[in-house]
Amino acid sequence: MCRNIKTLFNFEPPATEEEIHASALQFVRKLSGFNKPSQANEAAFDRAVAEVSEAARKLLTSLHTHAPARDREVEAEKAKERSRLRFG
Repeated sequence: MCRNIKTLFNFEPPATEEEIHASALQFVRKLSGFNKPSQANEAAFDRAVAEVSEAARKLLTSLHTHAPARDREVEAEKAKERSRLRFG
């Protein structure tokens, strides 16, 4: 799957609209194979991004957990460490 799509659930502060849109855009890019669609496909591409964003937003607001919210800075540091171990 796309490595650029980040987990958005159970963070403090919650995921922003921009983060949700960015993950939807990355997902649609991966599915379609287009980084930027042609004019003929632009409307369908933009509609798909909007629909995936809405589905993601609904999912994030309907999920529940008893786990404590994760800290964005701590998770970012963990990701950097994983990257350092992986790529040297």
